[in-house]
Amino acid sequence: MQALRTIRSRTAVLPVKDVDTDQIIPARFLTTTSREGLGDALFRDLRFAADDEPVADFVLNRPEAQGCEILVAGNNFGCGSSREHAPWALLDYGIRAVISTEIADIFRSNSLKNGLLPIVVDSDTHAWLLANPGAEVEIDVVASTLTLPDGTAVAYPIDAFARYCLVEGIDQLGFLLKNLDAIENYEEARS
Repeated sequence: MQALRTIRSRTAVLPVKDVDTDQIIPARFLTTTSREGLGDALFRDLRFAADDEPVADFVLNRPEAQGCEILVAGNNFGCGSSREHAPWALLDYGIRAVISTEIADIFRSNSLKNGLLPIVVDSDTHAWLLANPGAEVEIDVVASTLTLPDGTAVAYPIDAFARYCLVEGIDQLGFLLKNLDAIENYEEARS
């Protein structure tokens, strides 16, 4: 996992509510345990027509969305079945953070464990972001703030352990391995 301390990027806006994990990555692409290449399947049925031609007006197909690392989504993003492939696909595509007023619990958990930052903001901030696609914002993971172009800093909630892992660029297994000596010393002292 790549360490994640700050993200400074323009935003791509997908103002659709209740985007589920099957829309993020359709089930037919879940046949791999590799993360590489899943970005091609991201929003596959929304980004591409039945003939595999790009849908010109889909947000990620627009020229102004190229290079955006932050996706502003409608309410209840990531609902539906649990699949780690959903955050994997977003990350492989180049998205580092998703912002909404509500992010499904299982999707949020899978995202944090895999290096994607899910951010829940208040409805006023969300409305501003939806109305201003392409806005350049900065996310400070350490301070847990989202800074808008006018300098307004908006705090967002994040579990302290998840934030630590993101900042250090480790997952839960990486955390355990990083502390292996202390764990082994504890176990030896107990026996």
